[in-house]
Amino acid sequence: MKAVFEQVSAGPRTSFIHKYLDLPAFDAPYHFHPAYELTWICRGKGMRYVGRGSEAFSDGDLVFLGSNLPHCWINQDTMEGVSAHVIQFEEDFLGRDFFSLPEMEVVKRLFEKSKAGLSVTGTTRLAVQERIGKFPGANPIERIAGLLEILGILGQSDELLPLDGVFVQLRGDMPETVRFNTVMSYLIAHFREDIRLEQIADIAHLSPTSFCRYFKGMMQKTLSEVVLEFRIRHACQLLANTQLPISQVAFESGFQDLPYFNRKFKQMLGVNPKAFRK
Repeated sequence: MKAVFEQVSAGPRTSFIHKYLDLPAFDAPYHFHPAYELTWICRGKGMRYVGRGSEAFSDGDLVFLGSNLPHCWINQDTMEGVSAHVIQFEEDFLGRDFFSLPEMEVVKRLFEKSKAGLSVTGTTRLAVQERIGKFPGANPIERIAGLLEILGILGQSDELLPLDGVFVQLRGDMPETVRFNTVMSYLIAHFREDIRLEQIADIAHLSPTSFCRYFKGMMQKTLSEVVLEFRIRHACQLLANTQLPISQVAFESGFQDLPYFNRKFKQMLGVNPKAFRK
């Protein structure tokens, strides 16, 4: 699975995109696009992948993503439907120089911060969600005014948490970005399987030795460490949101040996799976 470049087009009668998704499951692959994106998960649980990082998401999750920052949401198989509001816009959607106006300085700073991806928390999250909730019934002018108000709220907030502050410094030019995205896409799709070094190195068009050096430089961790983290975080989701036996949680997360799973889980989280579930 490759990271998909998504061409975001607002259409002839709108300057930006707002859509409400009500789906059986989130189906967008790990992808990137030039547009900025604000996503509010109204209903859903699973893993959110942004840049090099992965975190659990649940109802109410709100993130603001910068241009060309790869991302996707993978919901749990047990979820009965998911829903989200998504807003996407180009930096010049109101004209090439609009955000260069002095009144827009806080928004320009927001755009710079968003290169890392931002998790919106606290009262800021509630304020933004309230305003997004008015979009479906708003007229075009009200929606533009609403988006500007949201950007102003975000730009002045101290409740924005970076998701991957290092990624923008590491990704380099577009060919290197595509290489990294291809590797991450493969890991997201296959981390529960037995990943062979030779196979993933071939996907990146590198020798195994060169791939290990490249991957460590990008992720600051080895391939085995990243795969282990993905598996443990997946296990946490299953423990928290299902009643599956711990042995099945281990198997569903890519572990073939239950004692090894228990040992690594405790090393990473400080408690064993049974205690975590409580």
